[in-house]
Amino acid sequence: MKTIKLTFLLCLVSFISFAGISPKEKEALIALYNSTKGNTWTNTWNLDLSETQWYGVVIADDKVVELNLAFNNLIGTLPAELGNLTNLKKLDLFRNQISGTIPSSLGNLKQLRSMNLAFNALEGRIPDEITELTSLRTLQLFMNKLEGEIPATIGNMINLRTLELYNNQLTGELPASLTDLKNLQKLLVSSNELKGKLPISISNFKKLEVLSAFDNNLFGTLPSSIGELTNLKELIIGNNAFYGDLPNELANLTNLKTLMISENNFKGELADLQKKLPNLKNFDYISSGESAIATLDDED
Repeated sequence: MKTIKLTFLLCLVSFISFAGISPKEKEALIALYNSTKGNTWTNTWNLDLSETQWYGVVIADDKVVELNLAFNNLIGTLPAELGNLTNLKKLDLFRNQISGTIPSSLGNLKQLRSMNLAFNALEGRIPDEITELTSLRTLQLFMNKLEGEIPATIGNMINLRTLELYNNQLTGELPASLTDLKNLQKLLVSSNELKGKLPISISNFKKLEVLSAFDNNLFGTLPSSIGELTNLKELIIGNNAFYGDLPNELANLTNLKTLMISENNFKGELADLQKKLPNLKNFDYISSGESAIATLDDED
């Protein structure tokens, strides 16, 4: 009986010692290594060692839960196998030299809470499958070469807090479902080729703190419903084709610290706005080719 117990314990210890991530997950990591010239990474992996010792790989309960390879000189494309890291909660590939398209297989990462693919050379469309990531809190795709329209189903990402798509080549109108993102706190879509109007339903963004949409082809008047965004701290919509009088409801945005509306065709006594917004520190209101501008100094 003692021999049986000893044998069982030895087997258990052996299992614990050699247990690791699943073969699929390991294959996915190796595929990323191979497709982005892993041997030239700033912090490379020794594939002969356990994946628990690989830089930027966080493992919990024998599952890969984080992949942190920002500023690591990844050069190449993202492999479809990356979608096999189904336990991943954080994917950070910020500021590398990744090219090609975003694999649609990333839509398999249902537990993902944060995705940062910004400051690379990604091109093509944002795959619709990305909008199936309903656990995602942060999506950062800025400073790439992405084109096409923002997916119409983006409103499915109900837990999204931060959406940063600026400095790409995105076209079309802001999707109607965008305002379904009622938990959104930061929306940055500047320096694209977006057109159309700001929707009346923008009032759904009750938690929004930053709205940056400058340098696009947006037009029309500002909807009065924008005055319901009482948590807004930054409103940056310069260099578009907005026109008309600013809504009186803008004065409701008492938390606003930055208001950049230059290079549009707004009318009225714009300078009076700073009297109505007590916390305003940065105010830029060049309009219709005029030279009026006011940037308030920080009091801090």
